[in-house]
Amino acid sequence: MEDFTAKFKEEAIDLMNDLESALLVLEAHPEDKAQVSLIFRAMHSLKGTGSMFGFDKISSFTHNLETIYDFIKEDKIIVNQEIINLTLSSVDVIKSLLDDDSKVNSEINNLYNEISKKIIDLISSTDKEWENKPKIQQIITTKTELDKTSTYFISFIPNENIFRNGTNPLYLLDELACMGDSIVIPHIDSIPELKSYSPSMCYTWWEILLATNQSLDDIKNVFIFVEDDCQLEINFISSLNLLDDKDFKTKFINKPPEKKVKGFDQTKAFIELFNKEKEKKHINITIPKVNIKESNISSIRVSTDKLDDLLKLVSEMITVQSRLSSYSEIVKEPELINISENIAKLTRQLRDNAYKISLIPINTMLIRFQRLVRDLSVELNKEVSFESIGGETELDKKIVEYITDPILHILRNSLDHGIEDKESRIKKGKSERGKIRLKAYYSGANVIIQIKDDGKGIDPDVIKNKAIEKGIIAPNSILGKRDIFNLIFHPGLSTASLITDVSGRGVGMDVVRRNINDIRGEVEIDSVLDKSTTITLKLPLTLSIIDGLLVKVADTIFVIPLNSIYKIYAVHLKMIENNFYNLIALDGKQISYFHLKEEFNMPNKSTKQILHAIVVFFEDKLIALIADNVIGEYQAVVKPLGKLYNFQEIISGATILGDGTLALVMDTNKIINKFSNQINNKIKGE
Repeated sequence: MEDFTAKFKEEAIDLMNDLESALLVLEAHPEDKAQVSLIFRAMHSLKGTGSMFGFDKISSFTHNLETIYDFIKEDKIIVNQEIINLTLSSVDVIKSLLDDDSKVNSEINNLYNEISKKIIDLISSTDKEWENKPKIQQIITTKTELDKTSTYFISFIPNENIFRNGTNPLYLLDELACMGDSIVIPHIDSIPELKSYSPSMCYTWWEILLATNQSLDDIKNVFIFVEDDCQLEINFISSLNLLDDKDFKTKFINKPPEKKVKGFDQTKAFIELFNKEKEKKHINITIPKVNIKESNISSIRVSTDKLDDLLKLVSEMITVQSRLSSYSEIVKEPELINISENIAKLTRQLRDNAYKISLIPINTMLIRFQRLVRDLSVELNKEVSFESIGGETELDKKIVEYITDPILHILRNSLDHGIEDKESRIKKGKSERGKIRLKAYYSGANVIIQIKDDGKGIDPDVIKNKAIEKGIIAPNSILGKRDIFNLIFHPGLSTASLITDVSGRGVGMDVVRRNINDIRGEVEIDSVLDKSTTITLKLPLTLSIIDGLLVKVADTIFVIPLNSIYKIYAVHLKMIENNFYNLIALDGKQISYFHLKEEFNMPNKSTKQILHAIVVFFEDKLIALIADNVIGEYQAVVKPLGKLYNFQEIISGATILGDGTLALVMDTNKIINKFSNQINNKIKGE
């Protein structure tokens, strides 16, 4: 039962996301009936399955909420801001109830009671208003509903393992029966012999004739929670209630055995015969074409724990494969080398496939961002639209978990400090409605996420003066625009004139950068005063395994991520000796370099004359890192260094090589930043 409950919670979260998304669209387009249907279907599923798994509060709560949208479908009430706000508040309550329906705290319980009362009051007032309308209108409505009664043929073939999802098909048939008149035909031909029979499998399937005044969408809603676990066909037969015809009903149930054949052919043959007999009465029955297709499962839901276990096993396999490769090179046995190369190829394919499984689209976060922008803009009395581009861009699920909170904080800052109020925007000649755009795209082996608003921008002079006031920089400091904006990430620096519940306490942006740095990412700020502010996140695709280049500096082996490397050059020691400006000519270009042995203060025991310059990307420049030797490419399983080394930033982790040697993984951007600052301080005499 615990497994079923966990599955329900996962399905419910997906339904909540669909519900919120549809609500936000409906808020912008109140006449969109398609969104009303989506909302109704999501609530209908939550109501039915919530009760099945013991979430009684969710079931009863959603039942009342569903009634409101039933009224909207029947045009008894129209969509307005009050209903949207009430529904979004209800979504928050349902999410809280999902955590533990039976042990909700007093705050959630009070909110539950408050929202429930508002929903019931709205239903009651609508019912009362509808009852007070002229009786003739009610009669016309009833007659119209009766005229709409139609007959449908339904073929419902559950998958054999449908019981495992906690679904009882008989409940679905019972719900259909409540929608009107019905005839249900069970098919038991597939039930195996007793020795092969399993009580946990479903071998029966059904055909149903249903006469109802409900719509086709309403019939589909009955099966919404099992649509991936069955083969389903719903076909319109007649605009009349055929089951109201006693002759039809009697003959259909009691037709001679020789007329019975399997599947829809039985119904088809009977309708053709009935048409001939009723030809004089001009009863027109259309025979639907039922094409039942085999149900192929295109996707499955896997728990994150199982996925994490798979990635750990793949990581361990890569380490073992590396040991095998090292051993085969020592033994130099041709057959062993061949086996080792094949295993290396298979391991790489397995790694790539495991990576793809762990990737999820950025779209999964967008509903939270849209909801935040919507709620905060109402709270701050600002009109702000949220636009997303590249939501299909995929990232490692762990990275998505890391960046969600930082992006939420960036959005809060944009809404609170970036976007101006209506009056200010009009004075500046801007649209009353502000805009925040989130854009995601691939850049090499990285994913770039940009959050841009069209607000008042950031004044570099204000940032610099605030930093001087707080003693972060000296009054005579000469800083470029990028350096000034980077001061925003300094702990305690805030330029907000007012402290609000949203932001402005001088905490947050430093945490944003720290969280992004923890996943080997980068964050940059660019702004144009009175026009826009853009915050760019540069993120790796994955965290646990990287393609790297093994290099040796003195007696220590390092790993440089391949995606940061531009080119490798052989250089003579004389080219970097006594070079005051740290510039080296490579391919006719002057490139700044750092001699890693000197920067790391390592003993210079080697007499090696030929060194290697590994040219890496740094911001919009190329920088060379000088190492003693280049060993070769390597798949590195990155492990954290541990709490004792949290203080350092230039090494992002470590990996174990095939021979058991430890190699340190460089963060080239942080290394270059650190060494650049040290050189600048020496020049200034600090």
